[in-house]
Amino acid sequence: MTSGQGRRSRRRRLAAATLLCAVVTAATPPAAAEDPEATASIDSVQIRGEDVRVLVGLEGLPEGAAPELDTLEVQVGDQGVAATGELASDAAEAETIQRTAVLALDVSDSMRGERFAAAQEAARAFVEAAPADVQIGLVSFSGDVEEVESPTTDHDVVLAAVDDLTLERQTLLYAGITEALRVAGDDGSRNVLVLSDGKDTTGVPVAPLLEQVKSSKVQLDVVSLEPDPEQLAVLGDLAAAGGGDVLTADPEALTDLFTAQAAALDSQVLVSFAVPSGSDGGNETLSVSIDAAGQSYSDEALVPLPATESADEEASTPIAIPESGTPLSESYLLGGVVAFGVAVFLLLLVALGVLDLRKPATVVDRLSPYQQGGRRGDHSGGGAVPHAESVGLKRQAVEVAERALSGGVQSKLACKLEAAGMKLTAAEWALTHAGIAVVATLGGFLLSGGGLLPAALALTAGAALPWVYLRRKRSKRLKAFDGQLADTLQLLSGSLSAGLSFTQSLDTVVREGSEPVSGEFRRALVEQRLGVDVEEALDGVAQRMQSDDFAWVVMAIRIQRQVGGNLAELLLTVAGTLREREHLRRQVQVLSAEGRFSAWILGGLPPAFVVYLLLARPDYLKPMYQQSLGVVMSVAAGVMMLVGIFWMKKAIKVEV
Repeated sequence: MTSGQGRRSRRRRLAAATLLCAVVTAATPPAAAEDPEATASIDSVQIRGEDVRVLVGLEGLPEGAAPELDTLEVQVGDQGVAATGELASDAAEAETIQRTAVLALDVSDSMRGERFAAAQEAARAFVEAAPADVQIGLVSFSGDVEEVESPTTDHDVVLAAVDDLTLERQTLLYAGITEALRVAGDDGSRNVLVLSDGKDTTGVPVAPLLEQVKSSKVQLDVVSLEPDPEQLAVLGDLAAAGGGDVLTADPEALTDLFTAQAAALDSQVLVSFAVPSGSDGGNETLSVSIDAAGQSYSDEALVPLPATESADEEASTPIAIPESGTPLSESYLLGGVVAFGVAVFLLLLVALGVLDLRKPATVVDRLSPYQQGGRRGDHSGGGAVPHAESVGLKRQAVEVAERALSGGVQSKLACKLEAAGMKLTAAEWALTHAGIAVVATLGGFLLSGGGLLPAALALTAGAALPWVYLRRKRSKRLKAFDGQLADTLQLLSGSLSAGLSFTQSLDTVVREGSEPVSGEFRRALVEQRLGVDVEEALDGVAQRMQSDDFAWVVMAIRIQRQVGGNLAELLLTVAGTLREREHLRRQVQVLSAEGRFSAWILGGLPPAFVVYLLLARPDYLKPMYQQSLGVVMSVAAGVMMLVGIFWMKKAIKVEV
C-alpha cells in the first residue's frame, strides 16, 4: 500500500535536474547561488500488514554529510513509536521501497546543436550519479513519443540508449509527459524529470494532463530551456500538480543545487516501524525527524493506517457470541442445502417406488395369508396381505396429490405426461413438482442468508423449470412422431403389398420402427387386442400425439375400410404428401430461425437483467417497487413486455 507524497516546501528532488540545467545553459549569465534550505520530505509510504516503511529524503544536506540514524524520531498523531532507520541504498531488496526515476527528453529539432549535446551529457551524468538500486527509464518525445528504455537497474543500458537518441520535428510535450507517467508505474517512490526547450505543438488542452499528474502521485520536475513567461506558467502548474518544481537556467546556482541534491538522493533514509496499537484505521499524521550535520530535518504527512487493537483491549475483549438470526457461514448454508436436498430426493424416490426400503418378501411370506382357511383378512403370524403391504408412503402421498388435483386438471396433465412419454401419473408428477419447488425455495432462502427476495426467485424457478422440462420433452417427442410418420406409412404400405394384414403390418412397425412411433403403435395394438376397434385405437394415438397429419391418415384408413380400395397405394401416396409437408415445414423453420432467436433475446434479456440487479444491486431497484411512481412504471413496463412478447410470438409463428 503506497501513500501519496507529503508536504514538501522544495521539490527539486532529482539531482539530474541541476546537472541538466548547468550543462545545457552554460552560455546564460550566472546568478548568485543560495544556500540550500535544510528540509526533509516524506517521498513514499508503504504498509505491509502492520509494518510501515517510509522513504525520507533530505534536502540541503551538506556535501559529505550523512544522516545520524540514531537520532531518528517517528511520531504517529500524538504517540511516539519505536522505529529503525537505514540508508535506502543499503537496505535489503525485500525490505526497501522501490525507487524509480524516468527521464523524459525533448529530441525536437529546436534542441539541435550545443543544447542536444549538453542534454545528452547531463543525462549521462544523472545516470552515473544515481544510486545502483534506482530503476531508471528513458522516454523521448518530438513528433513521436517513444519509450526508449523501460525502468531498469542496468544503468549501462540506459547510457547506451541516451547515446542513440536522434532529433526529429515537432514537440509532443504533453504526450511525452503522459508516457513518462505510464512508464514510471504504480509502485514505490516514482520521479519524472522532463527536459524541454519549447511548448507543446499539438494544441491539446493541458487540463486533462493536470488531472492525470495529480492522480498518478508521481513527483514531476520540469527543466525549461526557454524562459517564456507563459510557457513557464503552464510548466509550473504541471510541476505543482506533481509536487515538484520548474527549474530554469542558472549555471552557478544549479551547479551548487545539483551537488546538494545528489547527496540527498544518496542519503535517502528508509524508516521502518509497526503500526501503533489502538489505531482505528483512519488517517493519521505521520511526523519524521532526523539530525544530520548539526541540523534537524523533519517533515510530516497524512497517511492511512490499518486498524489495530491494544494488548489490554484484546485481553479484556469478551468472545462475541453470535446473536439469534446471525447469518451462517457459506459452508454451513451450502451443507444444509445439500443435506436437505438429498433427504427430499430420497423421500421422493421412496414415495414413487423407485426405492423400496422394506425387506424383500419370500414366497412363504407372500402365500402365508392364504394358508389359514383362505381368508385374506385372517392372518395370525404378523404377516400382511399384498394389498396392505402396498399401502405405504407412496400410496398416501399419491392419494393426497390426487385429492388436490381436480378432474379436469388431472386429465389434462395426464395427457401431457403421456405425450411426453413419461411413466408418471398426474398425481406423482404433482408431488415431484412440489418437492422440487420446496427444495429450490429453501435453497434460495439459506444461500441468501434469509433473504425473502432470493427465496421468491428460487420458488419461481423451482415452479417453472419442471413445466419447461415437461413442455420441451413433450414438444420434442411430438416433432419426432411427425418426422417419422412418412417413413412409417411407407413401411405399412410395403407390408400390405407383401400380403400382410393391417394388424400384422402394425406389428411390423412396432418391431422394426423406433420411438415414439413404435411405442404408440404398440399401445394401439394392445388396445385392439383388448377389444377396442383398431381405428379408434389409432385415433387415440393421433389425439395423444396431437398430430393433424396422422388424424387425416386414420380418417383415410377408416373410409378405405368402409368403401374398399387399395390401402397400400393410398398409404404410399399419403406418405409422399407428408414427406413434402415435412420438408416445407423444416424449410420455414430454418428461414424463421433468426426471428425466433431475436424474439428470445428481446423477450428474455430485460427480465434476466432485472433478476441480476435484484441479486447484485438490490438498492438500485428499490425505487421501482417501493415508490408509487416506480410501481406504476414497473407495471407499465411489464404490460408492454407481455404485449411485445405476444406480438413477436404471433409474428414469427408460421403455420404450414
